[in-house]
Amino acid sequence: MPKVEITIPEHLEMQIAQMVERGEFVNREEAIEDLLSTGIKAYKTSGPMEDDDEGMGGGLEDDGMMGHDDEYVF
Repeated sequence: MPKVEITIPEHLEMQIAQMVERGEFVNREEAIEDLLSTGIKAYKTSGPMEDDDEGMGGGLEDDGMMGHDDEYVF
């Protein structure tokens, strides 16, 4: 599996650590992989569709997401 290095805001790191501590995930790697996968699936179903011929695309604000630069709703 490819390795990726990312930098995330402190508040997200704390939330991931809390999920691991509560036993929602075995470790940080599993948590990040699962949360990233869930976010990608959600984005594909509700995210912008710029290449859509029907023109039904929209920004984060149009899809009910918070629209913050570094926060995503999972």
